[in-house]
Amino acid sequence: MDLQQLLSLTRRGIDTYEQISDGDHIVVGVSAGKDSLSLLIVMHALMRFYPKKFTLSAITVDLGLGNINLEPVKELCKNLDIPYYIVGTQIGEVLFDVRKETNPCALCAKMRKGALNDKAKEIGANKIAYAHHKDDLIETMMLSMIFEGRFNSFSPKTYLDRTELYVIRPFIFVDEADIISFTKKMNLPVCKNPCPMDGNTKREYVKNLLKQIYAENPGADKRLFRMICDGNIPGWPEAIKNPRYNKK
Repeated sequence: MDLQQLLSLTRRGIDTYEQISDGDHIVVGVSAGKDSLSLLIVMHALMRFYPKKFTLSAITVDLGLGNINLEPVKELCKNLDIPYYIVGTQIGEVLFDVRKETNPCALCAKMRKGALNDKAKEIGANKIAYAHHKDDLIETMMLSMIFEGRFNSFSPKTYLDRTELYVIRPFIFVDEADIISFTKKMNLPVCKNPCPMDGNTKREYVKNLLKQIYAENPGADKRLFRMICDGNIPGWPEAIKNPRYNKK
């Protein structure tokens, strides 16, 4: 997938759920993985021609595990002229050394989001863009159903009352396979996930389960995605009808 194709899918998500307004200062949460680096590139390209003008910054929350090299990300942001901030934390130490968590993902996500939100507010941003894509959406729904007993997933746009920040997810219509293709084509400086739990989580279990479902039931991914979008999940924003996309 090339930049123009990924831009088209990204803009569809942004327009459908009115994720960007004039004057926004948007922070891209950069983990240095394939998804967030791809989003950074696409948002930078979009900024040059999108009719609603916005500014862009990037923030990485460092878990403090000491096993990630962010220099290539710094260089990328410098070349793109995007302000880049690294937030140092001891999240890894708290989770694995102090609390010795065996299922740390939920607490880790909460702590990372807290650190990211605080920094975003500090630099004057009003929106945070996460690189969650279509596959993430379906996986989160499955996790919720299997382990919580409810039908739920994250929203394309969410307002956080406590911090007065919006969270947006411009990749809501993008398949993970497209991001993988784009990352390789652009030769992005992807860093390996530094978390020692990587590959041994409930999400990884659900990802593998869905692969089997898709292999045995062609088109299941599209049906599950549509089910979520039309599922009246509390807090889910109403989609804006746009002939530009509806005719496809």
